[in-house]
Amino acid sequence: MLTRFDFPVALIASELVGDAADARPRFRTLAEVGDINAVFPLASLTKPLVAWSALVAVDRHLLDLDAPAAPELPGATIRDLLAHASGVAPDATAALSAPRRRRIYSNRGFELLGQRLQEATATPLEEWVEAAVLEPLGLASISVPGSPAHSGTGSAADLSAFARELAAPTLVSPALAAAARRPVHPGLAGVLPGYGRQNPNDFGLGLEIRGAKHPHWTAAANSPETYGHFGQSGSFIWVDPVARRQAVFLGGRPFGTVHRENWPVLSAQVLAL
Repeated sequence: MLTRFDFPVALIASELVGDAADARPRFRTLAEVGDINAVFPLASLTKPLVAWSALVAVDRHLLDLDAPAAPELPGATIRDLLAHASGVAPDATAALSAPRRRRIYSNRGFELLGQRLQEATATPLEEWVEAAVLEPLGLASISVPGSPAHSGTGSAADLSAFARELAAPTLVSPALAAAARRPVHPGLAGVLPGYGRQNPNDFGLGLEIRGAKHPHWTAAANSPETYGHFGQSGSFIWVDPVARRQAVFLGGRPFGTVHRENWPVLSAQVLAL
């Protein structure tokens, strides 16, 4: 039995049953709850989608992870923007720290990433994300019409397909995908929004790494290697490569106490399916 909510939600849990390196990786759906085709705001789940499109550009030699992030952030790189390690403030182009000293979760950092990605690809960001990620995966319900930090919308069905892409990449080279899913500049401390200061507060390239964080929105039973993201719209995506499980959650209520209390329980239930 999965936790029930008193507002509209859509959940999909799945399991990788084949080899992640197969040309056509095999997955098994474990649970579906709610209208999985309903479109919800993704909020910060937009970030992994944009990050994955940036990695496609890196693989195509259009974008360099070690290129400068912005003139206002001396020494910071594209890699630092993806890993929230550039030192830029959460919502303004101002350096609060030297690069790679603190984990400062930053919407502005992803907006700067979007600018660099547009310049590198000579393509409007929305069109690049669509061409690089959404169209190849058939994610017709998902769009990123504005900020690369939080403007996305989409369905649980399509978000689950993206979770499967993260678990068994087809669009990004194995080496680059592996780099995205492990800590970048490991050991940096910082605030995880909604959950307070974490030491360390590890992130990969656009993906949060669970590690030993507490409190956290996934379950204590999730492996430290679990990666994903959550959004202030009351949404999450996670992949546990040890358990070979993936879960996505979208809902009709902004992130709050009900999510903090129930998401870890729900994640534990998914692991037990």
